[in-house]
Amino acid sequence: MTQKRDIGFPSREAIVAFIRANPGKVGTKDIARAFGLKNADRVALKQLLRELVADGTVKKSGRKKVVETATLPATLVADITGRDSDGELIAKPAEWDEAEQSEPPRIRIHTPRHAGPGSVAGVGDRALLRVEPIKDDGGVSYRGRVLKVLDQARPRVLGIFRSNPGGGGRLIPVDKKQAGRELSIAPADTKDAKDGDLISVDLLRGRGYGLPSGRVKERYGSVATEKAISLIAIHAHEIPMDFSAAAVAEAEAAQPATLKGREDWRELPLVTIDPPDAKDHDDAVHAEPDPDPSNVGGFIVHVAIADVAYYVRPGSALDRDALIRGNSVYFPDRVVPMLPERISNNLCSLVPGEARGALAVRMVLGADGRKRSHSFHRVLMRSAAKLSYAQAQAAIDGKPDDVTGPLLEPILKPLYAAYEVAKRGRDARDPLDLDIPERKILLKKDGTVDRVVVPERLDAHRLIEEFMISANVAAAELLEKKALPLIYRVHDEPTVEKIHALQEFLKTLDVPFAKSGALRPSLFNRVLTLVAGQDYEHLVNEVVLRSQAQAEYSTDNYGHFGLNLRRYAHFTSPIRRYADLVVHRGLLRALSLGDGALPDSETPDHLAEVAAQISVTERRAMKAERETADRLIAHHLADRVGATFQGRISGVTRAGLFIKLDDTGADGLVPIRTLGTEYFDYDETRHALIGQRSGAMHRLGDVVDVRLVEAQPVAGALRFELLTQADVLVSRHGRRERPKGKAGIKARAKSKATKRAKAEARPKHKEKNRKESQTAGAKRKPGTSKKGRSWTP
Repeated sequence: MTQKRDIGFPSREAIVAFIRANPGKVGTKDIARAFGLKNADRVALKQLLRELVADGTVKKSGRKKVVETATLPATLVADITGRDSDGELIAKPAEWDEAEQSEPPRIRIHTPRHAGPGSVAGVGDRALLRVEPIKDDGGVSYRGRVLKVLDQARPRVLGIFRSNPGGGGRLIPVDKKQAGRELSIAPADTKDAKDGDLISVDLLRGRGYGLPSGRVKERYGSVATEKAISLIAIHAHEIPMDFSAAAVAEAEAAQPATLKGREDWRELPLVTIDPPDAKDHDDAVHAEPDPDPSNVGGFIVHVAIADVAYYVRPGSALDRDALIRGNSVYFPDRVVPMLPERISNNLCSLVPGEARGALAVRMVLGADGRKRSHSFHRVLMRSAAKLSYAQAQAAIDGKPDDVTGPLLEPILKPLYAAYEVAKRGRDARDPLDLDIPERKILLKKDGTVDRVVVPERLDAHRLIEEFMISANVAAAELLEKKALPLIYRVHDEPTVEKIHALQEFLKTLDVPFAKSGALRPSLFNRVLTLVAGQDYEHLVNEVVLRSQAQAEYSTDNYGHFGLNLRRYAHFTSPIRRYADLVVHRGLLRALSLGDGALPDSETPDHLAEVAAQISVTERRAMKAERETADRLIAHHLADRVGATFQGRISGVTRAGLFIKLDDTGADGLVPIRTLGTEYFDYDETRHALIGQRSGAMHRLGDVVDVRLVEAQPVAGALRFELLTQADVLVSRHGRRERPKGKAGIKARAKSKATKRAKAEARPKHKEKNRKESQTAGAKRKPGTSKKGRSWTP
């Protein structure tokens, strides 16, 4: 029942208008304050907001905030896609979750008469925009202003040059979507490109027949071996490889940190624990029992992080280059670092036995695992040892080596004891506990793929992860307390639409998902616990993962849903993430710890621009890393066309089935046209393709056998043939079930049409015999056959 509201209570339209006018996400308190509502009116306000969410007018953002449906942040990165009928530029968000809404909102770009340098954009450019909502105007719902052009339009195609015997050649595109669409390059347009070179090509006007043609614009070098395959992703995504001369000069001139302005922590036996192939070491840990008699069973944990802010000052050449990169990018054969090697692998790397500057946090944990207090310090430290995860774990498991043996009692055992305590706090917090294995590609010395492994998840990994999370929380808490500008690491809760889709999917498995009260990770964890050990465990894990939002950077704090934390910021990896460097600068300013602090002139608006930019560079890096893995494995499998493999259905679309192979993690497509002679409908609720005639169902998560039909190493594309028979869709009662929804309507209509066509085509003498047979049957005594024999009903 709808709560009765006072006459002075604001209308739905007024509240929606207020939310629209304040796109930075507002909550119940903000609305109540704006309209002067008293406590008695807040129940009615909450009820009204629930109604607005239910009918899709607004959506929840975080635990206590709401935004207008499809509302964009005030600052975002957008791609300029064209012009409207008046010649105004039109843009769309560079990142848009199409699961929430089919089409991203359109933004009309306003170009001021006296625009400054770097703020004039054109079609095809990627730009940082300041946007505001407007009344819908011909499908345009936002007005934007260009703050900075991030990428100029480049109407070019990237690919591999293959020479022709008679001169000239052709381009093999590296984009999966363009796989098979070659370009012809005349001898005069090759720019001396050699067979196997990675090149960019400008398209030339077509002749109306034959292959489209192009002219080589730039050569990037040979990718004749897998060792250089990452060059494709680097250039395709325009990831900067070379540092500016000014940045290199600053790095070379930098000197090691000294004790001046720092606390001396060189005698504290901090250790680094990293993957065995790590090139830089930016975090070190230490733990000891708390001697305070009021904290029996508690621990003191120290986390020291490389003091990158000491070397990379705001506004410097190093700072400008780091912001353009946003983060380091990691490929199987190389790293494209955010900072020059002298900084990342030398002066800031916490190598054993060397004095290094660090920004450290001292955290006191209670016996229940909850953090009681924390303090930050600018220190000079000296790492006692460099350990790998497996090495540290082996020592704890009773197999120490020459390095870990002397460290076991004084250092490693207290660290693991502190982790056992911290785990209690984590279990009480109950963060999202998805089990999605990560694969790692191991290369041979010549750069070819040796094998693909899934590294074992050890307590050593969890120990470092939990201490880093605690340090990140401490940093966010301190900066919030000091009311300083801050870039948060945020992870929104799933949208109403995604939750509904997940509920509908789980119904098909008879798995309960009863949402009551606030949405929390524990709700998903209960589902994951229920399906543990079931045949569809992997399937449910995948679908739950897909229901989650994507984490990003923002100056607006709406919490981290996955970790179940109210405030969270990245502090622990400033060598490889720009967001962490900003947090370090904020801490230096908050505590007056010396040079490299966040400038007093820094504004939340500027940090919002930075957050938008580094969110895009993070996703750029993830995409480049994923595409490189696909290309490496496609090279690896290119000579195994015709071989059979086992895998799982990792994606279901109207185009077909995506298969992930068990042994390599390679992804490939089974086109829908190859599934059989009948028509297959896409059932979004079940994440399945279902045959209209047979009810045969291919579902996300199914284990299948496939044959490799085609491998395109340059594009990283694989095509498979499905060998496994589909399951027939059955109801809970064991009967074959008709497809539901649109698929069912189509199937039933087709069945009726088929029966009607057969009846019309039936010969007249057969129709006469059929009618006579029916008449005879009507005259027979019940319980007899045509020949008069008895039968049991």
